[in-house]
Amino acid sequence: MSDYFVHESAYIDEGVSIGNHTKIWHFCHILSGTWIGENASFGQNCVVGPKAKIGNGVKVQNNVSVYEGVECEDDVFLGPSMVFTNVINPRAFIVRRDEFKKTLLKKGCSIGANATIVCGITIGEYALIGSGAVVNRDVKPYALMVGVPARQIGWVSRAGNTLHFDDKSEAEDTSDGSRYKLINDTLEVVL
Repeated sequence: MSDYFVHESAYIDEGVSIGNHTKIWHFCHILSGTWIGENASFGQNCVVGPKAKIGNGVKVQNNVSVYEGVECEDDVFLGPSMVFTNVINPRAFIVRRDEFKKTLLKKGCSIGANATIVCGITIGEYALIGSGAVVNRDVKPYALMVGVPARQIGWVSRAGNTLHFDDKSEAEDTSDGSRYKLINDTLEVVL
């Protein structure tokens, strides 16, 4: 038997899997076929699914809809009122359910408040998407992305701190001592 919390104002459809210690708060709706891992959290007014996949430790802030085709790996952060899409060219009068595109958020990435993630892309591990950004292409692991459309302005550590590189293209996050090296425009974790 699972041990999770669902607020009395939330709706959970049949056929949903919810992991232990997950919390689903006010006015949320989790649609059928959705899988949610352990220790996840959903703020008020979230809609998830159908058939979405949410990993362990994912934090979904208020007013977020996670549509079919979206997969969040473990420890992803979805900021308040950020937006996903699932069809490139929606029309109210044309049904395009067979055209949903997969969007993958890799382990530990964070999406800022009011950002928009256009469907069909992958956001790399521990990437950080700034508030209000519009992401319309794949994002490298540890990339710091801002703007409309989003562009990379730097790199962040696993802890989300901006990295500053020395003349050997190496950087250290002094908050946790982790070290990084930039090789051919790809960030490598040294420690």
